[in-house]
Amino acid sequence: MPAVNMEDIIVANHLLKDVIEKTPLQRNKLLSERYGCNVYLKREDLQVVRSFKIRGAYNLIRHLSDEERQRGVVCASAGNHAQGVAYSCRLLQIRGHIFMPATTPRQKVSQVKLFGGEYVDVVLVGDTFDDSFAEAMAYCLEQNMTFVHPFDDPLVIAGQGTVGAEIMNDMAEPIDYLFVSIGGGGLAAGVGTYVKGVSPSTRIIGVEPAGAPSMTEALARGDVVTLEEIDKFVDGAAVKQVGQLTREICKEIVDDIVLVPEGKVCTTILELYNENAIVVEPAGALPIAALDACREQIAGKNVVCVISGGNNDIDRMQEIKERSLLYEGLKHYFIINFPQRAGALREFIDKVLGPHDDIVRFEYTKKNNKDNGPALVGIELKCREDYQPLVDRMNKHGIRYVEVTKDPTLFNLLI
Repeated sequence: MPAVNMEDIIVANHLLKDVIEKTPLQRNKLLSERYGCNVYLKREDLQVVRSFKIRGAYNLIRHLSDEERQRGVVCASAGNHAQGVAYSCRLLQIRGHIFMPATTPRQKVSQVKLFGGEYVDVVLVGDTFDDSFAEAMAYCLEQNMTFVHPFDDPLVIAGQGTVGAEIMNDMAEPIDYLFVSIGGGGLAAGVGTYVKGVSPSTRIIGVEPAGAPSMTEALARGDVVTLEEIDKFVDGAAVKQVGQLTREICKEIVDDIVLVPEGKVCTTILELYNENAIVVEPAGALPIAALDACREQIAGKNVVCVISGGNNDIDRMQEIKERSLLYEGLKHYFIINFPQRAGALREFIDKVLGPHDDIVRFEYTKKNNKDNGPALVGIELKCREDYQPLVDRMNKHGIRYVEVTKDPTLFNLLI
């Protein structure tokens, strides 16, 4: 018998019905027209804690014995699971000790404290989820408390599976493709288990950030692996190691995994906000960001994308815009060696910049007894096609430059 089955998810659905929001499944007109199919969005960004994580957290804590509840619970989280645990602790009046990476967006930390109130203590430690996880486990053993795992627990997976139960109850037409984010794998494992149980022909497509392909590597190698380095930008899905249980389940029910560049995620976040007034966090944008890579397969099909959360810190928007522009080829950084004489910059503007090119960053320090001086120049283009003519004009006029955008070491150092 599998570790998590449809009956477990049905039980969880009953326990959760008076605790969570039954989030809407909405057909999105703009996305449907863009991809020539029917795109439906499961709006977990509208959940009571603005993410699906409340489902698994509450389901596990609700199953604890009275003795276990009295001792309290511990969790580690990049943000959303922490909010789910905090909300559950306050609702059930249980003490909670919550460990979060020091890099967690401030908005998520504030929300955890708001949802948990006097029942939770928040500890910020380490740079990644894995760092805070190690600290949380040590504390849990020391204090003899119950650990509420963010993804690798049957009760947590069953709770997340209720997202799939709601989708299948609300969808009148057969679902051809279901796109779901993968971090640790709990959501994909739970949703996939239920959806495949009702509709075996539905293809479950997991989506991971390209900078943290933990499930992709685990499935390719036949075992859980720990990635040495990850890009932490998609914080809700940036884990170095997926769960052992979630890997086993995903191996059976996930049909394919799409890796999405972080810059593409940023473009998707901005498009969803500007075109649909939907606020999503990076992990929540992953399924929609993956549609481009699957455009041919999904044409004419019924497609469901799970928006897993909407906890996006407004302070991150400038970084999101920057990453999007770089990914779309609309922003480029150069180190340009300017002659140290009057009029050199004016000549560059007149002879090199195109009519729609814009200098958005310029850093230059004049040095004595030097014929030339380097400047860091950021140029924003109106369209991607303007890049090559810009470079051609620099070459034509003998401009000495290094393109920082194409040098990861320089880019990380200067930008």
